[in-house]
Amino acid sequence: MSEIRPLIEAAFDDRALLHDPAHRAAVEAAIAGLDDGTLRIAEPSTDDGVREWVVHAWLKQAVLLYFGVQQMERMEVGPFEFHDKIPLKKYLDRQGVRVVPPGVARYGSHLEPGVILMPGYVNIGARVGAGTMVDTWATVGSCAQIGKGVHLSGGVGIGGVLEPPGARPVIIEDGAFVGSRAIVVEGVHVGAEAVLGANVVLTASTVIVDVRGSEPIELRGHVPARAVVIPGTRPKRFPAGEYQVPCALIIGERKASTDQKTSLNEALRDFGVAV
Repeated sequence: MSEIRPLIEAAFDDRALLHDPAHRAAVEAAIAGLDDGTLRIAEPSTDDGVREWVVHAWLKQAVLLYFGVQQMERMEVGPFEFHDKIPLKKYLDRQGVRVVPPGVARYGSHLEPGVILMPGYVNIGARVGAGTMVDTWATVGSCAQIGKGVHLSGGVGIGGVLEPPGARPVIIEDGAFVGSRAIVVEGVHVGAEAVLGANVVLTASTVIVDVRGSEPIELRGHVPARAVVIPGTRPKRFPAGEYQVPCALIIGERKASTDQKTSLNEALRDFGVAV
């Protein structure tokens, strides 16, 4: 890291440096590190007992530069043909990863042992933790950090965050359950073992209302650990009148009796909600 980081940062400020073999090799080394898991875009850090996430902006810069140094090429994978700059991951059997056709994981992403990728998609810079299920047509966007033992249900959309390089990617912590067709984008952070109901949409500006107490508490950009979240609406007045706008509701906390392997319906049954 100490050797390649300054070369990448310099090339990001002056793209002409990419013509120099040393700077180009630094970019390629960074992407190789993301691919094999020795490097990662963001990682948890504990400072004074508080868990935070540190974003390595220079690695995001490397991803952006990699698009500049790669050339378009035709790739044949069995009966499939692709035309792109970024190759696909290889030797998944050696890594203990299961990918069901036509699931796709791009080179520069990292899938830990035990990951199951159904016909979904994992983009460059993303990291998917051990034992996580990426279900059919679920997508994991560039640089997203998905923890261990997570279930991304069918059609889930985890957004990519490449620019600005210092921006936090989407983070889904260990043991979370994300319901079908839910969308999490713009650097939203979902805490460990949280449950997102089907069709929940979380952006950086989405109001997340905690309705567990006597008074509502509003959050943005973060779902607390073990929180159970469903889609909701709330009234908002416009010049043309009052209308219901989307929000998300924290209706409870995941109970010890609802472990990580239960279905979404079972997780919500305790709160009398079917989503």
